[in-house]
Amino acid sequence: MRLISAALLYLAATLSANATDSAALEALREGDMRKLVFHAEPQPVSQQAFFMPDGSEHTLEAFEGKYILLNFWATWCAPCRHEMPMLAELQAEFSGDAFEVVTIATGRNKVEGMQKFFYEIAVDNLPMFRDPKQAVARDMAVLGLPTTVILDPEGNEIARLRGDADWASESAKSIISALIETAEAS
Repeated sequence: MRLISAALLYLAATLSANATDSAALEALREGDMRKLVFHAEPQPVSQQAFFMPDGSEHTLEAFEGKYILLNFWATWCAPCRHEMPMLAELQAEFSGDAFEVVTIATGRNKVEGMQKFFYEIAVDNLPMFRDPKQAVARDMAVLGLPTTVILDPEGNEIARLRGDADWASESAKSIISALIETAEAS
């Protein structure tokens, strides 16, 4: 296992020379991360507004300048409940000037239900954004939950994973580390 981890870290370090080298990033995918599909060309994202529990509006444009792991979820979604603590772990370990985890509950998710969901799974470091009319999800062709997309610092979608995944795995962390190193090298 240490040999695999060392190889993944070495490969991650070599990525800093080319942020768009999806083949090198794909080589880091193991286990659940094999479901992560890197796009040949960056894709535009929704410009629709989503909301904080207090009703204030936000758009994805506000997150430009760093890599974003954007997760679409819902309070009724069992796989979302399973993977959300792993997303919180990524946020705790990697958030900063180059990376952030952003979660958007899409569809009919009451604020109280979202708060209860986060409390029950002991997550307190992720945003509780809401997309009540599924405007953002529709624009981004989110067809099932959970769906997670990675946005580059320019605000474009560069990868997508449909379904739940082990975001706390060595593979996931190697991919995120490689992206952060790329951003910091720029």
